Amino acid sequence: MADNLTNTAENLILDWINGVGTPTRPTTSLKVALLTAAGDDATAGTEVAGGSYSRKNLTVAAAVAGATTNSADLLWSGMPACTIVGWEIWDNAGAPVRLWYGPLDAPKTLAANDEYKIAAGGLSISIS
Repeated sequence: MADNLTNTAENLILDWINGVGTPTRPTTSLKVALLTAAGDDATAGTEVAGGSYSRKNLTVAAAVAGATTNSADLLWSGMPACTIVGWEIWDNAGAPVRLWYGPLDAPKTLAANDEYKIAAGGLSISIS
């Protein structure tokens, strides 16, 4: 799955690397959201709603060569009928901050009560 940093995340990283200000570290645990319409660098996409859907906790290993992947399966059950086109990663602050976003390799259409799974290693995030 391809990925992109949001403008907010890019600014946090640049400020941290350049020693500018005091960038705030994202509030963990990070959460993965599924989308029915894609967003972009500045604007969030349309998140799945209904059924038993909720954002899932993201667990990753230490980055290697500028990249990492989810180290545990992400499983959504009791999904509403929808077509998933992408994902986003948010922090867990009181007012959550969107950090990453990306499209699925191919849209996935689900019937009501279906499960959707991103297997361990299936969600790759990188800085390139």
